[in-house]
Amino acid sequence: MSKERIVRYSAEDIEKMITNGEDRSDHARVDSKISAEIEQAMFDDPDWAGSIDIDWSSATIVQPPAKKPLSIRLDQDVVDFFQATGKGYQTRINAVLRHYVDQQKILKEKRQK
Repeated sequence: MSKERIVRYSAEDIEKMITNGEDRSDHARVDSKISAEIEQAMFDDPDWAGSIDIDWSSATIVQPPAKKPLSIRLDQDVVDFFQATGKGYQTRINAVLRHYVDQQKILKEKRQK
Protein backbone atom coordinates (compact mmCIF):
# COMPACT_ATOMS: atom_id res chain seq x y z
CA MET A 1 0.00 0.00 0.00
CA SER A 2 1.31 3.41 -0.91
CA LYS A 3 2.02 5.77 1.98
CA GLU A 4 0.46 8.53 -0.12
CA ARG A 5 -2.97 6.98 0.48
CA ILE A 6 -2.70 6.79 4.26
CA VAL A 7 -4.88 9.38 5.96
CA ARG A 8 -5.59 10.10 9.60
CA TYR A 9 -8.80 11.38 11.11
CA SER A 10 -9.63 12.45 14.63
CA ALA A 11 -12.60 10.87 16.42
CA GLU A 12 -14.49 14.12 15.88
CA ASP A 13 -13.77 14.05 12.13
CA ILE A 14 -15.07 10.50 11.89
CA GLU A 15 -18.23 11.38 13.82
CA LYS A 16 -18.88 14.26 11.41
CA MET A 17 -18.28 12.04 8.38
CA ILE A 18 -20.75 9.45 9.69
CA THR A 19 -23.33 12.13 10.48
CA ASN A 20 -22.95 13.63 6.99
CA GLY A 21 -23.04 10.20 5.33
CA GLU A 22 -19.49 10.68 4.04
CA ASP A 23 -18.05 7.48 5.46
CA ARG A 24 -17.67 4.46 3.22
CA SER A 25 -18.71 1.85 5.78
CA ASP A 26 -21.74 -0.26 4.99
CA HIS A 27 -23.39 0.00 8.40
CA ALA A 28 -26.64 -1.53 7.17
CA ARG A 29 -24.83 -4.66 5.99
CA VAL A 30 -23.00 -5.01 9.30
CA ASP A 31 -26.17 -4.35 11.33
CA SER A 32 -28.03 -7.03 9.37
CA LYS A 33 -25.49 -9.76 10.17
CA ILE A 34 -26.40 -12.22 12.87
CA SER A 35 -23.89 -13.31 15.52
CA ALA A 36 -23.21 -16.63 13.80
CA GLU A 37 -22.26 -14.85 10.56
CA ILE A 38 -19.94 -12.48 12.42
CA GLU A 39 -18.34 -15.39 14.27
CA GLN A 40 -17.84 -17.33 11.03
CA ALA A 41 -16.26 -14.28 9.40
CA MET A 42 -13.86 -14.08 12.36
CA PHE A 43 -12.91 -17.77 11.98
CA ASP A 44 -12.26 -17.17 8.27
CA ASP A 45 -10.06 -14.11 8.94
CA PRO A 46 -6.38 -15.06 9.44
CA ASP A 47 -5.83 -11.93 11.55
CA TRP A 48 -8.09 -13.46 14.22
CA ALA A 49 -6.21 -16.79 14.32
CA GLY A 50 -5.50 -17.77 17.92
CA SER A 51 -7.65 -14.97 19.38
CA ILE A 52 -11.16 -16.30 18.94
CA ASP A 53 -11.24 -18.74 21.86
CA ILE A 54 -9.87 -16.22 24.35
CA ASP A 55 -12.29 -15.39 27.17
CA TRP A 56 -12.30 -11.57 27.19
CA SER A 57 -15.01 -11.28 29.88
CA SER A 58 -12.51 -10.70 32.68
CA ALA A 59 -10.20 -8.40 30.69
CA THR A 60 -9.26 -5.17 32.40
CA ILE A 61 -7.96 -1.89 31.06
CA VAL A 62 -4.35 -1.32 32.01
CA GLN A 63 -3.03 2.21 31.94
CA PRO A 64 0.69 2.31 31.24
CA PRO A 65 2.72 4.29 33.74
CA ALA A 66 3.38 7.89 32.84
CA LYS A 67 6.63 8.59 31.03
CA LYS A 68 9.07 11.13 32.36
CA PRO A 69 11.16 13.06 29.84
CA LEU A 70 14.80 12.60 30.71
CA SER A 71 18.17 13.51 29.33
CA ILE A 72 20.54 10.58 29.79
CA ARG A 73 24.05 9.86 28.57
CA LEU A 74 24.55 6.37 27.16
CA ASP A 75 27.53 4.72 25.52
CA GLN A 76 27.50 5.34 21.77
CA ASP A 77 27.61 1.62 20.93
CA VAL A 78 24.56 0.99 23.12
CA VAL A 79 22.59 3.72 21.37
CA ASP A 80 23.78 2.50 17.96
CA PHE A 81 22.67 -1.04 18.79
CA PHE A 82 19.13 0.00 19.71
CA GLN A 83 18.81 2.50 16.86
CA ALA A 84 19.82 -0.22 14.41
CA THR A 85 16.74 -2.21 15.51
CA GLY A 86 14.54 0.45 13.92
CA LYS A 87 11.71 2.71 14.93
CA GLY A 88 10.70 2.43 18.58
CA TYR A 89 14.22 1.92 19.87
CA GLN A 90 13.58 4.15 22.90
CA THR A 91 10.65 1.92 23.85
CA ARG A 92 12.93 -1.11 23.62
CA ILE A 93 15.53 0.60 25.83
CA ASN A 94 12.73 1.25 28.32
CA ALA A 95 11.68 -2.42 28.13
CA VAL A 96 15.24 -3.57 28.93
CA LEU A 97 15.40 -1.18 31.89
CA ARG A 98 11.92 -2.28 33.03
CA HIS A 99 13.06 -5.94 32.97
CA TYR A 100 16.13 -5.05 35.04
CA VAL A 101 14.01 -3.21 37.62
CA ASP A 102 11.53 -6.11 37.85
CA GLN A 103 14.35 -8.63 38.34
CA GLN A 104 15.95 -6.48 41.05
CA LYS A 105 12.61 -6.32 42.89
CA ILE A 106 12.31 -10.12 42.73
CA LEU A 107 15.84 -10.55 44.10
CA LYS A 108 15.14 -8.08 46.89
CA GLU A 109 11.99 -9.98 47.90
CA LYS A 110 13.93 -13.28 47.93
CA ARG A 111 16.64 -11.77 50.15
CA GLN A 112 14.02 -10.49 52.61
CA LYS A 113 12.55 -13.98 53.12
